[in-house]
Amino acid sequence: MYRALKTKPWISLLAFAAPALVFYVIFLLIPTLGGVYYSFTDWNGLFRSYHFVGFSNYVEAFTEDSRFIYSLFYTLKYVLAIVILQNVIGLGLAVLVESRMRTKALFRTLFFMPNMFSVYISTLMWTFIFSTAFPQLAEKTLLHFLDQPWLGSSSMAFVSILLVSVWQGAGYLMVIYIAALQGVPRDLQEAATIDGATPFRKFLHITLPMIMPAITICAFLTLNGSFKIFEVVYALTGGGPGYSTEVIAFNIYQEGFARDMRYGYATAKAMILFLIILVITVTQVAVLKKKEVEA
Repeated sequence: MYRALKTKPWISLLAFAAPALVFYVIFLLIPTLGGVYYSFTDWNGLFRSYHFVGFSNYVEAFTEDSRFIYSLFYTLKYVLAIVILQNVIGLGLAVLVESRMRTKALFRTLFFMPNMFSVYISTLMWTFIFSTAFPQLAEKTLLHFLDQPWLGSSSMAFVSILLVSVWQGAGYLMVIYIAALQGVPRDLQEAATIDGATPFRKFLHITLPMIMPAITICAFLTLNGSFKIFEVVYALTGGGPGYSTEVIAFNIYQEGFARDMRYGYATAKAMILFLIILVITVTQVAVLKKKEVEA
């Protein structure tokens, strides 16, 4: 009798979690395990026949595929830039919005609104801005710096991708940082003001340590999202000019579906991307968690 009562709550919890667990196993776990298996084959994604090739796909990716190596380093450069820019701008917007008393709700809505749009639709809108709106503004105003080959050169295309990504994602991080800023005790800031601390020193020594959990979350989100960037590159530059803006996700798509139809090889690249994200995010969380303990 006692054992039955003791196990009954676990049965209830399992019953509630079972539907989600079934969907997780069918649509995520099984495909993931299948992807790991197919990364060791030469399957083209269409025919039933394929051969087990061992680690040759992984060896080829690092020794013979210069395009993949280029996309790997290009993605790392993009990740470094976007993690810094999105978090700095998101935190800056949060501080700015929190300093506005009467118009706080308005600015919070305006800055968060880009995150509500479809990434693909937003990118198409920015394509029109880069190719048509900016050149016309440069012609009719004194803003001549807007007349740039935004999508025609590799350097400016990188800037364009960063601009669209920051515009799309900074507002979401702003909301997280606003919630963290609202949790900073006011008595600490008032005590620091009485002691003669400047606003910058209060932000550096009181606010930042208190919002480290939010910084950990936002850094984790931007790291994961930036490594998997696809829609912006696909709609904005198509990997061009040439393949100068080809990120890893776009390279995998080209290899498996659009260009070569080497599904097994593309899956091996996807596994490499997964391992890179896993190592970097675990390291990032571990490092920032230590900062939280110190704070």
